[in-house]
Amino acid sequence: MSTTTVATSAAVSDDGPARSPRRIRRRGERSLAASLTSHGILIGGSVIALFPIVWLVFLSLGPDKNDYLHPGGIWKKMTLDNYSFVLQHTSFFDWLKSSLIVSLGTTVLGVLVAATTGYAVSRMRFPAYRKFMWVLLITQMFPVAVLMVPMYQILSDLGLIDSYLGLILVYCSTAVPYCAWLLKGYFDTIPFEIDEAGRVDGLSPFGTFARLILPLAKPGLAVAAFYSFITAFGEVAFATTFMLDDRKYTLAVGLQTFVSEHDAQRNLMAATAVLIAIPVSAFFYLVQKNLVTGLTAGGTKG
Repeated sequence: MSTTTVATSAAVSDDGPARSPRRIRRRGERSLAASLTSHGILIGGSVIALFPIVWLVFLSLGPDKNDYLHPGGIWKKMTLDNYSFVLQHTSFFDWLKSSLIVSLGTTVLGVLVAATTGYAVSRMRFPAYRKFMWVLLITQMFPVAVLMVPMYQILSDLGLIDSYLGLILVYCSTAVPYCAWLLKGYFDTIPFEIDEAGRVDGLSPFGTFARLILPLAKPGLAVAAFYSFITAFGEVAFATTFMLDDRKYTLAVGLQTFVSEHDAQRNLMAATAVLIAIPVSAFFYLVQKNLVTGLTAGGTKG
């Protein structure tokens, strides 16, 4: 009994105390420090992104137009009077109607034209089809100030000044080139065998496009629709120039009415800006399921 005890003690003294085996991280598993660092960066980025929105909402609750100079005093006198004034004593609903007409019209017409253009370039090989896509890209390089005068002249000749249709066509000239490139890349990811199967079943090229390709391209169409909607909803320069009747102002143009040469009602501007964000947020909620997929899928094939 004693011999066994001595041998065990000697073994322990010679080899030292037994050590627990070191944990080995699996591939892809991050250390605690890396996890804390990444979470800290994400939290910091979220705070930076959300701060302007929270600050705008906070300023909209101040009843005085100069509250932005001393925001600490807003806490004691928060009110929703700015929102009630904007909704009851301005043309907010007329501006909202105009914005929705123009934005939805641009979305529907722009996505339709861009989808057919992108599909034609993706599937058909007509003369100079590559140069055609580059021409679309070049149209995006001209600044608004250069395009303003010729567009105004064209709309004036067509009798479309101060009309929703004229503004929709102008916005489509901006949205269609980008959306056509986007959808062309997405259509490239859809196998050609689907088109061939449609022809075997007796479908025309347009029937194949409408019944087989478009349902598969919903993520790409969602991105194009969102881009077209945002482009038309927040644009100011064209809407200010081509819309003369104050009842046809869009929300972005109506927001400028709170600023004059000698005065700026910043509290009402803040409340209006918060209200303007609601339709955009609702539209984003409708398309967000397909948005991420559509943004990434178009880059998987040349």
